[in-house]
Amino acid sequence: MSRDEEFTDFLTVRWSRLVRQAQLMGCTHADAEDVVQTTFTQAYVHWRKVSRADNPDAYLHRMLVNAFLASRRGQKGREQASDEVPDGVVADRTGNVDTTDALLRALGRLGTDQRLAVVLRHYAHLGEHEMAQVLGVAPGTVKSRLARAMKALASDPGLLALEGQA
Repeated sequence: MSRDEEFTDFLTVRWSRLVRQAQLMGCTHADAEDVVQTTFTQAYVHWRKVSRADNPDAYLHRMLVNAFLASRRGQKGREQASDEVPDGVVADRTGNVDTTDALLRALGRLGTDQRLAVVLRHYAHLGEHEMAQVLGVAPGTVKSRLARAMKALASDPGLLALEGQA
């Protein structure tokens, strides 16, 4: 199999999952696709390293986190799109949409470090040591970030309201 075919197979299997992961990290769908495109561009340039890594997926997650963080630098003063419409919001009665919205809002209220920890653990299913490698921190730091994030999510009013409906 050629290098390009190997890379294309690698990308095809992972594309949609990484786009979703970037959305959970805090990107809009369009921004998530941009971040994943940047990640795969870098992965292609460094394909020899990625393909020979002990854990190519962990290497890719690290690249995704780096691309996500780079996309966020300098955005504090920029205009940002909002999910809230000034005229009012009409509730969607499809159930899953409400749950997804509450989860994304709750994740959005977490700090970047905590949100990344939750997404890497519960969406990417990485273990503590893999997460530590991806985030470039000690395993103990991963544990404390994840514990604080889970405590915040457990007391998030939007998620608590969903529990009350069940």
